[in-house]
Amino acid sequence: MSKKITVYTRTSCSYCAQVKKLLDMKGQTYEVVNLDENRAAEAEIVAKSGARTVPVVVVQSESGDEKIASIGWNPGALMAAIA
Repeated sequence: MSKKITVYTRTSCSYCAQVKKLLDMKGQTYEVVNLDENRAAEAEIVAKSGARTVPVVVVQSESGDEKIASIGWNPGALMAAIA
């Protein structure tokens, strides 16, 4: 089993596009949750991260532990979390 990556985005977010491009370049699979289309997910991710900005990347480990990998454009934190 591999890590499960979820990227919380908004439609017009340029940093969100950069995060997805970086994950694509690294050959990572991920799920995208667009907060413009899913208000329930928006409340959930704000409660988990405390952030009202996107992108928020959540990584779930093989054991099921979940952590906020990065908030905003933070490639260093993101790469460390998916390593």
